[in-house]
Amino acid sequence: MNSINRRSVLLGGLAVAGTGVLAACSDGSGSSSSGSALVSPTGPAVSAAEKKRTSTGRQHKLTLTAAPAMIDLGGGVMPRTWAFDGRTPGKEVRLSVGDSLVAELSNQLPHRTSTSIHWHGIALRNDMDGVPPATQTAVPAGSTFTYKFIADAPGTYFFHPHVGVQLDRGLYAPLIVEDPREPLSYDSEWVVLIDDWVDGVTGTPDDVFTELKLGMADMGGMDMSGTGGMEGMDMGDSASPSASVSASSDGMAKKFRLMGAASKLLGGDAGDVKYPHHLVNGRVATDPDVRTGKPGERVRLRIINAGSDTAYRVALGDHRLTITHTDGFPVRHQDVDALLVGMGERYDVLVTLGDGVFPLVALAEGKNANGLALLRTGSGSVPKATVRPKELDGMIMTVSQLRAADDVRLESAKTDVTHRIKLTGNMMKYDWAINGTPFDMKNPEAHPIVVEEGRRIRLDFVNTTQMWHPMHLHGHTYQLGTSGPRKDTTIVLPGKTVSAFFDADNPGQWMLHCHNAYHGEAGMMANVAYRA
Repeated sequence: MNSINRRSVLLGGLAVAGTGVLAACSDGSGSSSSGSALVSPTGPAVSAAEKKRTSTGRQHKLTLTAAPAMIDLGGGVMPRTWAFDGRTPGKEVRLSVGDSLVAELSNQLPHRTSTSIHWHGIALRNDMDGVPPATQTAVPAGSTFTYKFIADAPGTYFFHPHVGVQLDRGLYAPLIVEDPREPLSYDSEWVVLIDDWVDGVTGTPDDVFTELKLGMADMGGMDMSGTGGMEGMDMGDSASPSASVSASSDGMAKKFRLMGAASKLLGGDAGDVKYPHHLVNGRVATDPDVRTGKPGERVRLRIINAGSDTAYRVALGDHRLTITHTDGFPVRHQDVDALLVGMGERYDVLVTLGDGVFPLVALAEGKNANGLALLRTGSGSVPKATVRPKELDGMIMTVSQLRAADDVRLESAKTDVTHRIKLTGNMMKYDWAINGTPFDMKNPEAHPIVVEEGRRIRLDFVNTTQMWHPMHLHGHTYQLGTSGPRKDTTIVLPGKTVSAFFDADNPGQWMLHCHNAYHGEAGMMANVAYRA
């Protein structure tokens, strides 16, 4: 089996970047005629930042084998997919703050299928971020690559590929970094990983992307530019009756494209893709995952949305949820009935268990479908797969309601530079982009958003589209507004602007992208690059 030397994987020119690179102007446009060299992912600045991280000296070693597998999703659903070590989700990885993760990726996928692992939400060293071609080349089939980094921030994370639309296969697993000085008091944990599933059932993610890329040009002249096809449609809380029907003007049914999915919480269009299943911990709703507990037990739920095109409204029947963290960082505790979780987002909640059998429902927002798990603490009948507890229509938490805990709020500081991150594109052409320019996978340095180490950066996400976008920044967490939560992924609603602030303290080249796997692959991605 061939191995790849980490220092040989970069694209030619990364270490000597500079020609045509645009430095940030005071207006945040990112344009300048002067040009500047960028920090290399394997450069001394990255090594220096790593040395500053607090380390326990302990190493957590494992091998992750990516390979074809037939997996059991329950209810007789046994698709062929790609998975880590033959299971989806992959086995949970858990370590403590300051531990080093040493993970060897063994790529046993089909011939010519390259892959990688991105450690979502971890502020790690740049050359371990797993993003071809910016920080490494993709790992070829039959080869290995070892990721090694210090995990110095506690929280709920997960990992997945960052090649093509592989995120929408079975290659993902939770990553939990424990705090040895954990301030929360609870009896047990339940990791809840939610996913929208198509692979091996109605087609593959590549099939989905091929159809989506056709856009809406064949829709008989209907005016859908920039709308995702939502003009004149019902904007109720759940999908309209046409949510499961998608057809072009000639009556030919579309296999994957979803029309009519609508959500007030998401500002209109809820999503692009028809999924046959929505999973909770790798199980379909008709044959759900079951967790047992005791009445009165206090449980910490770590909720992860690993989906590719679906936001989930999550509730536990007959229980209130106390939100404690989002994207790994603590917030001021807030009691709610349900919460909205976009792709790539994570929420930690506390709940005190009642006596009986209770449905944990992940409602596919606007898509008229749901995922389901069960919590059993006593006797009681099993609810139907389509159960909709009243909490789903109660007090629903959205991120604008949350405030950062005092100990993680960014210190007050003058903003050094503002970058306007204009989200552009539409379903008509399926031309999703940032600032009107789709990301160039062959040349990730082509249109960088340039920052300097030690500066306070403001990102203004300006959504000019009629679609919501969960925007994810690698290698950092940002704060929403002056007192909002610390996050690495946040929903930007159509027609809205969201301001996020972060300190440029982790040198390298970092992706900023929509975590809708299909929007990102279409081009809604940019390189936030440090000036050397």
